[in-house]
Amino acid sequence: MMNVGILGLARSGRAAARLALARGARVYASDTGDTADLRAAAEEIRQAGGEADVGGHNVARLAQCDTIVVSPGIPPTATVLGDTRIAHVTRISELEFAFRYLDAPVLAVTGTNGKSTTTALASHLLTTAGYDAPAAGNIGTPLSEVALRNDAPDWVVVEASSFQLADIDTFAPRIGVVTNLAPDHLDRYAGVHEYYADKAHLFDNASSESTWVLNGEEADVRSLAADAPGARYVFRIRSELATGEQGGWLRDEQLMLKMGKTESRLVGTAELRILGRHNHANALAAAVASVAAGANVGAVRDGLRTFPGLPHRLEVVGERDGVLWINDSKATNVASARVAIESMTRPTVLLLGGVHKGESYVGLSDVLRRSVRLVVAYGEAADIIERELSDIVALERVDGGFSDVVRHAAARAQPGDALLLAPACASFDMFRSYEERGDTFRALARGEA
Repeated sequence: MMNVGILGLARSGRAAARLALARGARVYASDTGDTADLRAAAEEIRQAGGEADVGGHNVARLAQCDTIVVSPGIPPTATVLGDTRIAHVTRISELEFAFRYLDAPVLAVTGTNGKSTTTALASHLLTTAGYDAPAAGNIGTPLSEVALRNDAPDWVVVEASSFQLADIDTFAPRIGVVTNLAPDHLDRYAGVHEYYADKAHLFDNASSESTWVLNGEEADVRSLAADAPGARYVFRIRSELATGEQGGWLRDEQLMLKMGKTESRLVGTAELRILGRHNHANALAAAVASVAAGANVGAVRDGLRTFPGLPHRLEVVGERDGVLWINDSKATNVASARVAIESMTRPTVLLLGGVHKGESYVGLSDVLRRSVRLVVAYGEAADIIERELSDIVALERVDGGFSDVVRHAAARAQPGDALLLAPACASFDMFRSYEERGDTFRALARGEA
């Protein structure tokens, strides 16, 4: 009988424990936290026949395991992972563990920004085309939950983070997408090269049957793929396809597709319900991947027109007194905040702040000068933001709670402005997640908080 350890009792850890138990393994799961939710998760595992602890890890018990499944929220520097008593035990991610029991082809999406939107959109396009193609992975539904299904789907569209890809072994997507690359998670990685190296694991098990959909306008993305075997398509929004390339591109505000000998118009950018040039890239990536998976072009057109977008990603949440409130709480790094700012067509009051992730905000200078009338700096990163940007753009620092910050920004906004939450920071100084931060902003926009 296989002996499986699970580190972390959040959603992916719980799902991995259920999958291991369903496949006849002995399970020991643990978490250093000790909240009501974690205690409930531990009890659920015990009731299903496993062992579980909260408030710490039983290292002696973990040392008896054949495999330890590490939840993505546990950094490689965690004390338990450095304990020599478990150095002999194989460690894998929940993504890898679930893949071993999955009886369906995977369309995997990675990159720094746009992963969730591209994942959700590819799932939507395939579903519109008649496939059973759930979205899973970092987007919210653990892949282990899909592996537990009695009926295998036609495809699984998986958002794969660097944390999840770091500990793979056999994970081999039939189709892999890389949206873009930019520095991120520098609070967890020693540098950008280490971060990119984990992303590159997407290609570890590439074969002649693989298909890759790559951002053709980013040299780092092309370098990441290197000479991985398989068919290769690209997407472009600033240039036409190069000679010999296949994929998608933007021509005169039309999304175009060439796969095989036929060139097709998909939709105009005005027909999309998602905002911003970066979302045109996401739409092209999802369209190319979906057609590669077997979707017909007509269904892809319909799906592109009907996809509503995701919460917390340039989500228009209200208009008050002529000010458009836009929630981009998912913009947790400088690159994604930059994309949000570039998408603005109005003078903008920008909420910038939260937990600093190790990046300089000076990289926003040019887009701040073009589009932003005022930066409102807040949270733990306020000192750094103020120091780096106060000579570049009008800036006001606001101490206090998030509601105070938002109300101050709203009072400074004028009719015709956009009030944009694109924090470029993590949310954990004030919230449990970027979702909670975005939900609070939405409620404030609607006068509900």
